[in-house]
Amino acid sequence: MFELTPQTLARALGRKDAPALRVLPGVESRLLMHGSATAGRFSLVQHLLAPGALGMPVHRRSREDVYAYVVSGEVAALSDEESPDAPAERQFCHERGQWHAFWNGGTRPASVLEVIAPAGFEKFYEDCAEISGPVDEIALSAVASAYGAEFDWSATSAVARTNALSFPVPPSAPSSGSCGSCR
Repeated sequence: MFELTPQTLARALGRKDAPALRVLPGVESRLLMHGSATAGRFSLVQHLLAPGALGMPVHRRSREDVYAYVVSGEVAALSDEESPDAPAERQFCHERGQWHAFWNGGTRPASVLEVIAPAGFEKFYEDCAEISGPVDEIALSAVASAYGAEFDWSATSAVARTNALSFPVPPSAPSSGSCGSCR
């Protein structure tokens, strides 16, 4: 049986052996606690974002809730209709079914810790790291679909343009969903 103790969490946060997975341009994700270590209750992922990087295209998940904590940097988050800033040392929550995205709007690298509950979606980051080359919307959408998630590429393009982010989304990219309020 898994028990989350301060010691367990401290070991996870201090892991030096967690590989940095290149998920998207300017984004590396480190799997600090895999669902296999938590009896499937949750996973803990650290996202390292370069300045101007979009953490993930505008998306929603059907199976998990996400609780995020900005460790460092100037991270902004979008949730359905809102686009509040989440300055360093702030938190935000994205419930399942809710369209959301986050990005580094600052000039220095940023770090975000994400608790994903229940576990399972951490495997998405491993699968994304297998996709090499430039952003491939069709491949990313297929991987997302396998994990009960979908992207809105039109909303992603709008977020990238509005916030001067370095995320290459062609105007003709297909959208599997519709986040009309995110534009």
